[in-house]
Amino acid sequence: MANPTDPLVRLLPLGDSAWTLEFGSAIDPAIHARVMGLHDRVTQLRHTDPLLATVSDLVPTFRSLTVHFDPRTSDAGALGQRLLDCAQPGDCALPAGRQWLLPVCFDEDFAPDLTRVCELKQLSRADVIDQLLGARFRVYMLGFQPGFPYMGGLPPGLATPRLPSPRQKVPAQSVAIAQGMCAVYPWESPGGWNLLGRTPVVLFDPSQTGQPAMLAAGDGVRWTEVDRSTHDRLARDIAQGLPREAFLKAQCA
Repeated sequence: MANPTDPLVRLLPLGDSAWTLEFGSAIDPAIHARVMGLHDRVTQLRHTDPLLATVSDLVPTFRSLTVHFDPRTSDAGALGQRLLDCAQPGDCALPAGRQWLLPVCFDEDFAPDLTRVCELKQLSRADVIDQLLGARFRVYMLGFQPGFPYMGGLPPGLATPRLPSPRQKVPAQSVAIAQGMCAVYPWESPGGWNLLGRTPVVLFDPSQTGQPAMLAAGDGVRWTEVDRSTHDRLARDIAQGLPREAFLKAQCA
């Protein structure tokens, strides 16, 4: 089903209990702005709009929003049309998102692929680090594993292919790049991204029952370099209860 006033928006059924609204086919900030604008608007209207009251979950991606609902109490067709109405460009202002300033350590054992990236891009170690620190990243979506943020905004000069052969074990909290994206591995796992550093910040904490994943789609992230002793001190502080809010930019200024 397509909205005749906006051919870029497609309404697609996902079984009998979800609609997916697609805004395009590219990874693009403007498309993601519309995704998150609709996410924010539906979140607000769920409390006042009877058609949206049956919505149980919202799942944003690079270019789409999936809306889960209770099929037993919802008029699926009417809900789909309401979602298309909400997806109009004028109605979908981009939420600001939280802005994070996260520490990263580039010590050699934390950054086994930094030399590879330098060689592929013909840049010095300092140049790669400076470009990474100067970038403003945007969380497009979470996926692959709980809390894993896919972040756009990597400078084009750092866009690097994945490793020819994935590692069997990537250490938790490794900061990595691949193609035009940046990410952090919240858990030890296999992975094929290029590891450039490590953050002491825990990005997924099951004890945070309200929001186990620290980052969310729409958040902004910048990196700040720390040395090994600072990294280790922050890791201890976090283990002892240093709150996530300590890394919000408003708190870091």
